[in-house]
Amino acid sequence: MEGKHYINGEWSTEGDGVIDVRNPATGELFGTVPNGGEAEATKAIEAAEAAFPEWSKTTAYHRAELLMKWHDLLLENKQEVAEILTKEMGKPLAEAIGEIEYSASFISWYAEEGKRVYGHTIPASKDSKRIQIIKQPVGVVVSITPWNFPAAMMARKMAPALAAGCTFVAKPAKLTPLTAVKIYELAEQAGFPKGVINLVTGSAGKIGKVFTSHPAVRKLTFTGSTEIGKELMKQSSETMLNLSLELGGHAPIIVLDDADIDSAVKGVMASKFRNAGQTCVCGNRIYVQESIVDEFSRKLQEAAGKLKVGNGLDEGVEIGPLVDKDGYEKVEKHVQDAVGKGAKVLVGGDGQTANEAYFYNPTILLNANPDMLVMNEETFGPVAPIMSFKTDEEAVKLANDTRFGLAAYFFTESMSRGTYIAENLDYGIVGWNDGLPSAAQAPFGGMKESGIGREGGQEGLEAFLETKYISIQL
Repeated sequence: MEGKHYINGEWSTEGDGVIDVRNPATGELFGTVPNGGEAEATKAIEAAEAAFPEWSKTTAYHRAELLMKWHDLLLENKQEVAEILTKEMGKPLAEAIGEIEYSASFISWYAEEGKRVYGHTIPASKDSKRIQIIKQPVGVVVSITPWNFPAAMMARKMAPALAAGCTFVAKPAKLTPLTAVKIYELAEQAGFPKGVINLVTGSAGKIGKVFTSHPAVRKLTFTGSTEIGKELMKQSSETMLNLSLELGGHAPIIVLDDADIDSAVKGVMASKFRNAGQTCVCGNRIYVQESIVDEFSRKLQEAAGKLKVGNGLDEGVEIGPLVDKDGYEKVEKHVQDAVGKGAKVLVGGDGQTANEAYFYNPTILLNANPDMLVMNEETFGPVAPIMSFKTDEEAVKLANDTRFGLAAYFFTESMSRGTYIAENLDYGIVGWNDGLPSAAQAPFGGMKESGIGREGGQEGLEAFLETKYISIQL
């Protein structure tokens, strides 16, 4: 598959050669995209700048109509888009189809939410004055999206930006750019005017520097590692860019002794092993109250042991490959470190590599402790370490003992205990008896070093709007 840039309504292959895109399940070449840089990023931004005045003045109803055409096309072609996603990212096809449907939910949500950008009036201190507050689109928006959810992260940023009246430039991850190319092909079919949507593939460093320094850019939205997010913040300081940053996580899961253990196991499986553990909100460390740790561990071991590992296009596969060698080696390092420090492997603990394809078996580690890497770093793989605790207060303290604060989960049937834990966890997203809390209509984002701002829900639209105060002297 040959991918191209999409700039000012035209497809092009300009750049310094091409970037190979490989199937992580086989190591085979799947396609190429142009290796764009400063010139292509600048052209895309200038196209978005030129298109902004007219696009920002269109009605919310017109923008909603185009968004819904895009939404419908995405669902009509979800099988094709999902197969592209699986071939370049590796996740099982059923999960990939689910991601496309999840992506479409953001588009339909913001098609409607864009009609509800409300201003208001404020009583003035003098009868000769009137005070009005209006909302206006922030301007040209640039985005940098990650490899693990190449469709959903694009839609979650692009849909509210367009609904708000902003123009948009996207830079997808170099590992998974072809999903974005297909999504843009469908957006072009929907009829967005030239320059309103633009796509540039290529060098993250070169494109990113243009994104953070070009005077026409007014907002940057990024999903990725905390380290890169901090670097983008530094680069953005000269132009005082409006930033939305969804960064790294280290999600805890707490299982209290009054939890429905079967439901808790089901929730942990959904959170931990989706996308082979390669999600920023997946459970990374599991704290189980000591009186139920044996029963819970046994049931989780049984469930994890049934998962089928393999090529995401093969029937019945539930765990696909890790995205690359670096990811595999990090998972391997975390498991070996944990075993060396006293963890017991209940299931898994090993992987298979061949022809630049890297698979790691679903792994359950018992007797984890705070000294292990897996309890201090985001693993990004199918490894579930279990540590016991005595009191609710101890569990909350252990869960909060990290510089990250994206997502957290807990399981209890007690309203009072659950309320205490929910209110005291320092996380932007909390799942109470829910391993999959993400939804288009809800705000997604983290505390501490897990980011700035929110995506999804009403807050996700506000992120692309400026508030203007108008004082009128009659």
